[in-house]
Amino acid sequence: MDLSIWIDRHAAATPDKTAIRYGGRDLSYRDFAALISRVAGALAAAGVRQGGCAAYLGCNTPEMLALFFACARLGALFMPLNWRLAGPEHKQMLDDCPPGALVVEAPYLAQTDAHLGALRDSAKLIALGSSAAGWQDWDAFLANADAAPEQGAQAGPETPLLLCYTSGSTGKPKGVVLTQEAIDCNADNSADMHGLRADDRVLTVLPMFHVGGLNIQTTPALRAGCTLVLHPRFEPDATLDAIEREGITLTLIVPAIADMLIASPRWADADLSGLRMMSIGSSIVPIRLIEAVQSRGVPMTQVYGATETCPIAAYLKRDEALRKVGSTGRAALRCELRIAGNDDAELPVGQTGEILVKGRNLFSGYWRNPEASAAAFVDGWYRSGDIGWLDGEGFLTVVGRKKEMIISGGENIYPAELENVLIQCEDVLEAAVVGRADPRWGEIAVAVIVPKPGRQLAAEAILNLFEGRLARYKHPKDVIFIETLPKTALGKVRKEELRQLVQPTSVA
Repeated sequence: MDLSIWIDRHAAATPDKTAIRYGGRDLSYRDFAALISRVAGALAAAGVRQGGCAAYLGCNTPEMLALFFACARLGALFMPLNWRLAGPEHKQMLDDCPPGALVVEAPYLAQTDAHLGALRDSAKLIALGSSAAGWQDWDAFLANADAAPEQGAQAGPETPLLLCYTSGSTGKPKGVVLTQEAIDCNADNSADMHGLRADDRVLTVLPMFHVGGLNIQTTPALRAGCTLVLHPRFEPDATLDAIEREGITLTLIVPAIADMLIASPRWADADLSGLRMMSIGSSIVPIRLIEAVQSRGVPMTQVYGATETCPIAAYLKRDEALRKVGSTGRAALRCELRIAGNDDAELPVGQTGEILVKGRNLFSGYWRNPEASAAAFVDGWYRSGDIGWLDGEGFLTVVGRKKEMIISGGENIYPAELENVLIQCEDVLEAAVVGRADPRWGEIAVAVIVPKPGRQLAAEAILNLFEGRLARYKHPKDVIFIETLPKTALGKVRKEELRQLVQPTSVA
């Protein structure tokens, strides 16, 4: 069995139902199944077979999803590349796992061409949406297809399918390997979280080069036989148009997107009545965002996880969203959670420690990196690197990253706790807290602030926000104002860059 059977089953049962709506055109489940077969045959003709790899660089497209399911049928790896990265960063990943076929969307051909190196002679190069010298166009690629491989003949549950590279902000990116079984278990988790039904219409605006955009709702929706409304990338007006006009019942966002939607002049009057709930993927979500969405009558459900957990590890359900605001939810259907101390022993309810995850949705290891793979687990539990605690009902609250924790005078300070205070200030657009080395305390907390346009802020006013709200040892000792926070493609703040920014300069 392989995951392409999801689509074949719906093609047999509801062949004319729309599987994907993209750019004004509808692709039925019958047509999508046929496209997957053609892509699988074309990849096989290009030499991509069991154990091989196909890479994709571009925005969200139906062809990207067809490549994913075609690789499932072949028993090959699918490697989506982040279009926001630079050419040398792509080259690093392509060198780490050289694909047998590389499909690149037209806007990214020039930057890719400059960094192909040896791959130019070893891989089939396919241009999507354009013709270019040295590249075969997509239609010609499909025209050369071999007979479609038999469904399920090349792969099984333990066969690796998805290779996603983690952020390289703290070093060389690591390739996370996810099996077909892991992705199937993740779909179980999503179905339980969202109550997925075949009549759902799911809007995908997050980039599918990230495991969240691909696997929190998108692939589970196709397994459930839903209609997927697919956008190439996020645009506020296009998102609100789809919610109002396409009968959208479910969608997934991240905090940065929530901020842009709420800031839209259309937000207050947008018709959100069709949404059953809106999910938000992030370890920590500002309470103000949850309240802003829920004030419009739409339950905001949080989901927690990592690339290594496929990514769903914990979530809130719709009926829990209002009661447990600020929690990231309970362990997913196919997962277990545990909070561990520095000695890896399980901590009691209410105590803060590292979040450990166990389940068949976990990754099988880092690509060609056995040392890092071994270090990521303790007795079968994945070390998330996140810090949190469980309440008496089993609901998880995430308070920060283990590596981001500030130890000042022997006391632990969790930046998220301070950031939640800062972001409630009406003059603050964005805020982050990081540690700075200090000769007396070891470390001190430093607030990095982006003021709202036209607002004037003083450091003293920022520091006064904490009076009477948090213990004094937690208060920031310095404030730095900047124009924008450095972020990843999904809007997460790059804390390592900020730590470098706030360190004191040495004096000769």
